[in-house]
Amino acid sequence: MNAVVDRPRPRLRAMTEDDLDGIMRIEEDCYDFPWGPGIFNDCMRVGYCCRVAELEGEIVGYAILSFGAGEAHLLNICVALDWQGHGIAGVLLDGVLADALRLKAATLFLEVRPSNLAARRLYRSRGFREIGVRRHYYPADGGREDALVLSRVLGGTPGPAPAYVSTRV
Repeated sequence: MNAVVDRPRPRLRAMTEDDLDGIMRIEEDCYDFPWGPGIFNDCMRVGYCCRVAELEGEIVGYAILSFGAGEAHLLNICVALDWQGHGIAGVLLDGVLADALRLKAATLFLEVRPSNLAARRLYRSRGFREIGVRRHYYPADGGREDALVLSRVLGGTPGPAPAYVSTRV
């Protein structure tokens, strides 16, 4: 007998300023050196692809994607501690990949801590490959940690932004 486990599937939607309290709770719980609310506001203000993952009205994760010159860059992706290991990060990353494709990005780049093995496995499962190292990129207790630079070739050419993206400037 095979048991089928129903995993809740979050709804992805555009991030708004009203989401910042929930986002900041997750950001501060998950990171020793969290982004401040001003960074999230700036990302929305300049029109980056800013998404939240929502389950039953609760924000359980978010992602920020920038785009320019035919390239996309995943700036931040995070899942609430209570929801890690439930496939939420994969849903968010698939949404980011879909956005990058709609933008017709040729390549999607990201940085990841070498110590973040779960994230590295997820990125590898979605076709990302290591292309370099940024030395002393991340703040860390007692100093700084390198970042692995990963990329995935998408093959697009620049196009219009996805419909949900805020274009306020």
